[in-house]
Amino acid sequence: MATMQFDLVSPERRLASMDVTEVQIPGADGDLTAMPDHAPMITTLRPGILRAHGTDGVKAYFVTGGFADVAGPSATILAERAMPVDEVTPEVMDELVADATKKRDDAPEGAGDAAAKFLADLVAAGEEIKLG
Repeated sequence: MATMQFDLVSPERRLASMDVTEVQIPGADGDLTAMPDHAPMITTLRPGILRAHGTDGVKAYFVTGGFADVAGPSATILAERAMPVDEVTPEVMDELVADATKKRDDAPEGAGDAAAKFLADLVAAGEEIKLG
């Protein structure tokens, strides 16, 4: 089976660098799956769960945003914040939700839609990993 190079980095650390058969990406405009020989593309990320399917099974990571660069033989994810799903605690999620709620509430009139969507995506990700 064909593979591609997958790298996931955040400002704090490199989380993954491995060969994978596919990467499921929470794109800002919708979820997508990148596979070997995927057409080149760059997309922004929304808060959600990124899944890398490799020879060791599926590894899941929580991301809060960033960019995905897919170019045939590789997929590079530059995340604003990322961590393995098993490191996401209720306390971490509560902190993220509280910050996002404050940003939504403090947004100028008519500018809160993006903050509200970010908050909704965070809550949905927490529910997906059984924290909500």
